[in-house]
Amino acid sequence: MTTPATRLTVFSIREGKNGSIWVRAGRATMNADGTLLLELDVLPIDGKLHVRETTERPGERALTH
Repeated sequence: MTTPATRLTVFSIREGKNGSIWVRAGRATMNADGTLLLELDVLPIDGKLHVRETTERPGERALTH
């Protein structure tokens, strides 16, 4: 279960020639009432965003999964 202290990352997932490409689009913060605040650095081409718990350490960049 996601709590207000959980770090979340927002991704735009694109299908590439060699599989899925996960592009970091921003971050999300869970509010006390269970809603999300999204802070986006980019907008997705297809209008879809994927939010998941952050697993990387700060400063680490994961572009593919």
